[in-house]
Amino acid sequence: MAIDPDIAALLARPPAAQAASLDSLRSDVDRALMSMQGALEAVDRIDDLIVEGGDPSVVVPVRAYRPAGAKKNEKQPAIVFAHAGGWRLCSLQAYDNPCRALANATGCVVFSVGYRLAPEHPYPTPLEDVYRALCWIADRADQLAIDGHRIAIAGDSAGGNLAAAAALLARDRHGPSIAHQLLIYPAVDTDLDTPSYAQFGDGYYLTRDMMRLCWEDYLGGRLSAPPVYAAPLRANLSGLPSATIMVNEFDPLRSEGEAYARKLRDAGAPAELILLEGMVHACMHMLGVAPAAGALFIQAGRAIRQRFGLDPR
Repeated sequence: MAIDPDIAALLARPPAAQAASLDSLRSDVDRALMSMQGALEAVDRIDDLIVEGGDPSVVVPVRAYRPAGAKKNEKQPAIVFAHAGGWRLCSLQAYDNPCRALANATGCVVFSVGYRLAPEHPYPTPLEDVYRALCWIADRADQLAIDGHRIAIAGDSAGGNLAAAAALLARDRHGPSIAHQLLIYPAVDTDLDTPSYAQFGDGYYLTRDMMRLCWEDYLGGRLSAPPVYAAPLRANLSGLPSATIMVNEFDPLRSEGEAYARKLRDAGAPAELILLEGMVHACMHMLGVAPAAGALFIQAGRAIRQRFGLDPR
């Protein structure tokens, strides 16, 4: 297909001025993403939680979204969600509306994890924060009124990387039982020379240079030989839960997402690959400027509701 015309118009806008510092960049990116998201979705309830670790100085904020129309007397399935931002950008607030939409679309309680960011906190800190939150939520399923047998791990882009890696950690550390993976245009390898990087590595919102900087901030100088939990595509994928993997048609990360779906299937894990036609990277945030971006939530909702035995919308 051709690129969505609303997305094409977005890409044609003049680029934003370069931020003077990383803190300024983080604020600018949050504002830019929220400006594209459209009307705020109503949900049943939002709770701010704190996950504490072994070190009392370390806390991980988690924001829980209960979907609109949730049945009060039933334990809901849950999604533990890691946001994007190249491991170095974005906040819980920037993902407020997408997580509302994801909760409503899937019928799940979405737990959005505010993991610590690189380069101040490089690998493995963001991953360990997400994994700690996953364990904390699974251990408190009754207290949180969720179904501990129906917990999915999810994330988009760098968050998809953290979600896939958290599933590996849960397997290898005999941690929580994960019922499903929802990986939304995930970054699962450090290879910047794939076919989709060659096609879409410049001019399609996310660029090769941006991803190189993100990987360098997350891993330092280890791009050619990354730790296996940083590049899940290089891991042994046997014994992992089923997965829904979503890729954008015009995205430099498309090839690695497709390869991850194939490798999961080869390892025995059912993996559905969904192509978001006409879309570019970060389309999860673009519903306010490109209505066709809503296909991401429709397709994610269908996949999760089917996997968890919920009524279709």
